[in-house]
Amino acid sequence: MRRLFLSACLVLLAIAPAAWAEDCDRNDDSQSMMNICADADFQAADARLNAAYKELVGRNDVKSNKLLQTAQRAWIAFRDAECAYSTAGSEGGSIHPMELSQCLTELTNARTKQLTSGPNCQQGDASCASQDEDQDLQ
Repeated sequence: MRRLFLSACLVLLAIAPAAWAEDCDRNDDSQSMMNICADADFQAADARLNAAYKELVGRNDVKSNKLLQTAQRAWIAFRDAECAYSTAGSEGGSIHPMELSQCLTELTNARTKQLTSGPNCQQGDASCASQDEDQDLQ
C-alpha cells in the first residue's frame, strides 16, 4: 500500500508542471506573460538547433561526430555562461527570465545558422563567408 501511494505521488508530481504551464499569449503584455513567451521562443529555437545537430550527425563520420559533440558541449557551456553574465544586472528582477531567454534564443539561433550553413561549404570557398564576416573584412 505504501509503495502504491508513493508511486501515485510521483506520477502526480511528474504531470503537475504540465498542468500549470501557460501558453504564450502575445496579446498579454504582463511581465509574466512576456517571460512565458520568451521561454517559448527559446524552446522553439532549441528544438531547431537540436534538429540541425541531428541532421549534421547523420551526415558525419564517427571522428567528425566526436569533434562536433565536443564543440557543441563547449558551445552550450559558453552560451549559458555568456547569457548568465550578460543578464546579471537584472538577476532577481521580474524581467530577468525574459532577458535570459532572449539571450539564449539569440545565441541558439546563431549556432543553428552556423551548423546549417557550414557543411555545404568547401574548404577555401570564399562565397561561404557570412554577411557578418564580409562586413568585418571591409
